[in-house]
Amino acid sequence: MPRTYVVTGSASGIGRATADLLVERGHRVIGVDLHDADVTADLSTAEGRNALVAGVTEASGGTIDAIIANAGLAAPVATAAAVNFFGTLATLEGLRPLLAGSEAPRAVATASMASLYPPDDALLEAFLAGDEPAALARAAELEAGAPEQANLIYGTSKRALARWIRRSATTADWAGAGIPLNAIAPGVVETPMTEAYTSTPEAREAILEMVPMPLNGIFRPRDVAYLLAWLTSEENAHLCGQVVFIDGGSDAIIRGDATW
Repeated sequence: MPRTYVVTGSASGIGRATADLLVERGHRVIGVDLHDADVTADLSTAEGRNALVAGVTEASGGTIDAIIANAGLAAPVATAAAVNFFGTLATLEGLRPLLAGSEAPRAVATASMASLYPPDDALLEAFLAGDEPAALARAAELEAGAPEQANLIYGTSKRALARWIRRSATTADWAGAGIPLNAIAPGVVETPMTEAYTSTPEAREAILEMVPMPLNGIFRPRDVAYLLAWLTSEENAHLCGQVVFIDGGSDAIIRGDATW
């Protein structure tokens, strides 16, 4: 039966591949992005987040079946902190009321295997406290520092997101309302966002030394789209608060048998 999906970051990469897959399967997709989307919104700002909710509400008629909160930035800039964590939370929380009319509501966010790497503790603390001004201030400090400091912004934002998913999924607002809330954690995917790491054989070799992916190596957005489609389908009725690593084996190598 056709369902109505909201996909953020729908103009390119994983979001575009997911939107295309869902449309091919006969579903309706309301795409959200900075451009080339049904709803244009900048999720780094409060105004953009409000525009997202208003635009999706109008486009959907007030009822949706699934949220795929995929929009994100990998650049080592403070804006990534705003989009990856606070923009994603605003998407999930802001659109959650629209799921109330669905017989099989679902929600999923895109985290990253980068969440496995050590975070910046001050930035992580600000994220988990919900203190956006403090988080952006700390992210700006990291951005202005050495490259290894600036590079902490992305992984820390994704670790905070994964922890928020774990904390929130079992609450009354989500599980209590019959909404499976989960996340995915991709490894290195060939998208415009990762072009600097995947465009040449030398770059690919270098990134795979940092991010080991023994199962088939770097992959395409469509592979991630299949997972997102299942997580937000009617078939997924009981997965709750899980961060599903689709990373070619990075998680298994980095954490070994330490699943806790």
